[in-house]
Amino acid sequence: MRPSFYLSRIAVTIGFAIAVFAPSPSDAAEVKVLTSRAMNHVLTELGDEFQRGTGHKVTLTLAPPTEIAKRVGNGEVVDVVMSGVTVTNLVQQGKIAPGDRVLLARVGIGVAARAGGPKSDIRSIEAFKRTLLAAKSIVYTDPAVGGASGIHFEKVLDRLGIAKEIKAKSIRNPQAATKPSAEFVARGEAELGIQLISEIVSVPGAELLGPFPGELQAMTDIFAGVLTTAPEPEAARALLKFLTSPAAAPAIKAAGMDPVGL
Repeated sequence: MRPSFYLSRIAVTIGFAIAVFAPSPSDAAEVKVLTSRAMNHVLTELGDEFQRGTGHKVTLTLAPPTEIAKRVGNGEVVDVVMSGVTVTNLVQQGKIAPGDRVLLARVGIGVAARAGGPKSDIRSIEAFKRTLLAAKSIVYTDPAVGGASGIHFEKVLDRLGIAKEIKAKSIRNPQAATKPSAEFVARGEAELGIQLISEIVSVPGAELLGPFPGELQAMTDIFAGVLTTAPEPEAARALLKFLTSPAAAPAIKAAGMDPVGL
């Protein structure tokens, strides 16, 4: 079931929960968020609810982790950064105060297949290996852009001893932040796609074949942080408070992620 189906059921709850954050109209702000794709669907779906409850508008810019770090380092005006280890690095660099970093969710890596197509078995390590070897083509995030799924997938290929065979028939996607690998699968340009689960379930025409089998799985922590240079720090903190509230948890779950601390 698509995440949007769940959201209609929780809209009333969300509206009630974020009403406590509502400022007067004169206090409304634009919260600029620089994020990797993992949280994109959640933010897109809940951004309007947050705005209706608080008056604050959320503006999203998608970028891979390495580009996020570069843009912040170059002084781009932004309030909130959402990613994995990039946010932790920005805390260490003094660009995000430790108290302004929160853990939003955890998400695993999955395999995308074309909707309505054959469903190969990937439940065990051996079945997963067979499916990869049998696939005509595979697309995954280029590790050079810092995507967690691509970096881990290449480690898995080395562990399984099939790196040479798989890389020879793979597409390394350098634009996964704006053009998810699951879209290649939906268009029939690749048979399988490797990506964070939350980046698969929101793509029309593609579906989640399943997560990586247990021993091969790697969970990614999705952090958010308010930059010390944020033009709208209080509105940014209100957004993070909302995203870590029980009201946001159903949307995070529907996007294929595990809410943290709820």
